[in-house]
Amino acid sequence: MSERVPVGFLNINKPLHLTSHDVVAAVRRRYRALTGAKKVGHAGTLDPLANGVLIICLGAATRLSEYMMADRKSYRARLTFGARTSTYDAAGDILSRNDASRITRSLIDAALPQFIGEIAQVPPMYSAIKQKGKKLYQLARQGKTVARPARDVTIHDIEVISWRNPVLELTIHCGAGTYIRSLAHDLGDALEVGAYLSGLTRLASGRFSLEDSVELTTILESDDWLRHIISPYDALRDYDRMTLTDVEIHSVRHGGFLRQRAGPSSDLVFAFDSAKQLVAVLEPRGEHWKPRKVFPLQS
Repeated sequence: MSERVPVGFLNINKPLHLTSHDVVAAVRRRYRALTGAKKVGHAGTLDPLANGVLIICLGAATRLSEYMMADRKSYRARLTFGARTSTYDAAGDILSRNDASRITRSLIDAALPQFIGEIAQVPPMYSAIKQKGKKLYQLARQGKTVARPARDVTIHDIEVISWRNPVLELTIHCGAGTYIRSLAHDLGDALEVGAYLSGLTRLASGRFSLEDSVELTTILESDDWLRHIISPYDALRDYDRMTLTDVEIHSVRHGGFLRQRAGPSSDLVFAFDSAKQLVAVLEPRGEHWKPRKVFPLQS
């Protein structure tokens, strides 16, 4: 067993047909066998029919998942026109079919701008969003359909990669919480023939990119898989960070406030010790920094 339980993130290229939970469970078994620790989670679900970047959080890094999930995402999506499905993707039952032969690239180009910017998007019934304590997909599996309030999401850019009727390929850059399945469904409705998501690859989540990802088999089978762990210090480099003195660390770990000094002026700052180990997440409180989350000393 390792003397130090490794804490950080894995950038895994999630295989097709596995759920995000499947990947977490497999990594947890590996992590527990090596370290005895079992706290493993993920930062942003990918559907079974999607592959690409899945951020896995190890140990105390699971408490940072909300910050990882908030980052901008990039996707390569394949849409098929001429049908609507119950799940908005290829996994669902076909609800209707329409002739898509009239759809042209010019019609697509004219329709896409309405989906760029801050838009209201209705999540699919087959999603993990909770309503009255139950996940929507649980209700959907019971044959129930409920009204879902639209949510504000941001789509920064959509680029057409290729169009060969009825299949459209896009690159999409968007904010957290965007459902690409809903985008496919809504674009199909806008063109009045229906569409569903027939393929999806997450190209990036924040600074985690597909090019830098590692295969799940490497993590499960390699003896030196620990080298793929990305430390919180490196993963959070796009956020405001500060290094605390030993006196400040002692104060924070006992719930004390720190007087703000010249430096970060944001609503959130990540505090590290001189060895770049995460100490706390701090938030402003008047002229002080207040600990929001405190992390134990790594032995």
